[in-house]
Amino acid sequence: MQVFSTKSKIIITCHKWLSPVLQKEVIDLGFKILRSFQTGVELEGTLADCIKLNLNLRCASQVMYSLKSFACSDPDELYNHLVTIAWEKIIEPEGYFSVTSNVFHPSIQTNLFANLRVKDAIVDRMRNETGKRPSTGSALTGAVIYLFWKNEEAEIFIDSSGETLAKHGYRKLPGKAPMLEALAAATILTTKWDKQSAFVNPMCGSGTLAIEAALIASNRKPGLLRDQYAFMHIKGYEPAIYSAEKLLIQNQIRATNLPTIIATDISSQAISTSKLNAAAAGVDHLIEFAVVDFELTNVPENSNGVVFFNPEYGERLGDETALMETYARMGDFLKNKCKGYTGYVFTGNLDLAKKIRLKPSRRTEFFNATIDCRLLEYELYAGTKRQDKPISD
Repeated sequence: MQVFSTKSKIIITCHKWLSPVLQKEVIDLGFKILRSFQTGVELEGTLADCIKLNLNLRCASQVMYSLKSFACSDPDELYNHLVTIAWEKIIEPEGYFSVTSNVFHPSIQTNLFANLRVKDAIVDRMRNETGKRPSTGSALTGAVIYLFWKNEEAEIFIDSSGETLAKHGYRKLPGKAPMLEALAAATILTTKWDKQSAFVNPMCGSGTLAIEAALIASNRKPGLLRDQYAFMHIKGYEPAIYSAEKLLIQNQIRATNLPTIIATDISSQAISTSKLNAAAAGVDHLIEFAVVDFELTNVPENSNGVVFFNPEYGERLGDETALMETYARMGDFLKNKCKGYTGYVFTGNLDLAKKIRLKPSRRTEFFNATIDCRLLEYELYAGTKRQDKPISD
């Protein structure tokens, strides 16, 4: 099977509730979505297509290329199916591979045992066919094989990504309770921001939102910040295909007529961290940083831009009682200093959000790790249409 030129099912995974944004990203790249679900999308393509997907997607986690699906009732049947696959045409006999899995079957008490059976099948097949065997381990630094087994159905994939795509590679210092880069990108892409008007991020923390906004506005794709993927360790990989795609996304960078992006925080350490991360992402020159209380954040006039807050919400940081005053002040800031903008508050605490005393025009559900969150949107009319009623339960 020539995986770089043979079409098969491709599953692109993402974190919970990012699927709608991921779906639009995939369509914008010219692919047709066959199925979408809460944590990903399905399409058809080659492993060469996976190269393009890996380099371009902001909201994805893994890009999986299907090798075989089959009925499976126990670990021995799993082994018997996998040993028939021509692994010698996929993995170098003296190479390195690792196995990951998600298994939901009563015969498997730990995924590590399922991983071991996959490794055994691959190694035994390779040894029988070539007289050699690849080495294996847990580090995702070579070829990566992924098993999905639920009930009596199993499917084996090439994980073309390896290390997750959800981390974009620039965050050298994470700061306190940082937002995952893929989540930050998804929340921004969910807003009404036109990438031309100002993007204002008070209480910026380690700068992830402002950095992702700068990357999006300048059309810098995640692949520019990474040079190692699992697809590079699959037999038949042609570096020229990767180099051509990397050059393409390099040439697509937008360098002129960029919007004003402002990031502020009361902590000088947070701003220092943000600047270091922005420099690693190559966008430090696109962001105006300032050490100020959020109420003193400069909000450019005559703009229909976006003001985006990602405050603490009492789950992992901050005391909820003390945060009530902060949320009330956020509402006053949005109401009094951000007229004409669209305001956004990303929070995992809707009780605290009521203290903002503005009625959201839209709520979008996201998960931040295990915390059920909402992106609340506020229309901050410059005229008399401004809403300032408390939000309902």
